[in-house]
Amino acid sequence: MALLDWIAPESSLRVEGHGVVLRPPRASDYLAWRELRAASRSFLQPWEPTWPADDLTRAAFRRRLAAYARDRELGAAYAFFVLRAHDEALTGGITLSNVRRGVAQMGTIGYWCGQPFTRQGLTLAAVRSMSDFAFRTLGLHRLEAACIPENEPSRTLLLKAGFAEEGQAKAYLKINGAWRDHVLFGLVSPIQGLEGPDEGVSV
Repeated sequence: MALLDWIAPESSLRVEGHGVVLRPPRASDYLAWRELRAASRSFLQPWEPTWPADDLTRAAFRRRLAAYARDRELGAAYAFFVLRAHDEALTGGITLSNVRRGVAQMGTIGYWCGQPFTRQGLTLAAVRSMSDFAFRTLGLHRLEAACIPENEPSRTLLLKAGFAEEGQAKAYLKINGAWRDHVLFGLVSPIQGLEGPDEGVSV
């Protein structure tokens, strides 16, 4: 189980556990983020939406930070960078998005990993830590995730993280310029009777 640590500087939030640290991106992360994304572009592009022409510019990064902060303030989404715990090297990103309250109490997990850090268990650790955060800190009941059928590493990762394969959705998301079918996964909270965030935690 991850140790969930709520702190309050610029990003207001930090999750630690499973050998990784999750925290919201900061302006000072720009150069490390740009370098990792640029080095991993050919590796990531087949699995992601088409990158805008200015995607790696500082201005585009600032727009991302503003959108992340707005979504976090509204409780609609929580974007984190994934850092390796022992040296806090930036390895990728993970987002809990489309957070729905009311009778749903669920959200959707998406993630990316820089090519130099693949097959080291870091993204699996990030998904487990994000699941802990979603269930124990936010009090969600269910998480969803999806991947392209050919993305076998992602399918394997989600199964290892405890998600169950639930079916397939046709033309689910526009990936790399084309509407692609996706395999759907779900994970229900193991915590019984939790109806909201941990006491004393403001989200």
